[in-house]
Amino acid sequence: MFGRLMPTEGKFFDLFNQHAELCVKGSKEMVALMTNFDDLEIRVHAIEGVEKQADAVTYNTIELLHKTFITPLDRDDIHKLITKMDDILDLLEDAAQTISLYDIREITPEAKRLAELCLACSEKVKAAVALLPNMDNSRQILTICEEIDRLESDADHVMRAAMSKLFRDEPDVRNLIKLKAIYEILETVTDRCEDVANIIEGIVVENA
Repeated sequence: MFGRLMPTEGKFFDLFNQHAELCVKGSKEMVALMTNFDDLEIRVHAIEGVEKQADAVTYNTIELLHKTFITPLDRDDIHKLITKMDDILDLLEDAAQTISLYDIREITPEAKRLAELCLACSEKVKAAVALLPNMDNSRQILTICEEIDRLESDADHVMRAAMSKLFRDEPDVRNLIKLKAIYEILETVTDRCEDVANIIEGIVVENA
């Protein structure tokens, strides 16, 4: 009875959902950037803006964590989940800024494909996070996490093929270095999505 009177914060789930939505929004901007370089700086600024919004959500989540006596999930899990989600947008911002700073004039199909896989992973993260408040959804959540793992493996394959093609066919060493950096950052976005999936799987195992 005493526990029921304590401030158990369901707002954490709202914050997770807000952040996941921003991850999807940032990923969509990245795909748009890869599709059309004509508005490159507009897209870069848009991704930077989304990343700042996500930072605010992360800050609010951690602040709420410090103020809440009884949390709906393990405190460490809440902290790990929101910080790993924030890593996704940090890397998307890094990729956008690198494209701008390196003055890349033309993107490859492989880079665009990696951006599309980042979006697909982010959408799955959003779907899994949305189901977290109800552990009756545990089977569905775990299925989505498996899909994120598969998408991350797809990104690995695209990355390896892209690197092979780059070192085989790209005559301009400077351009090779630039594209290699972009490939690596985008592939790492999918790694962070997989990290989020692993945290969610752990939460389900502990709470289902």
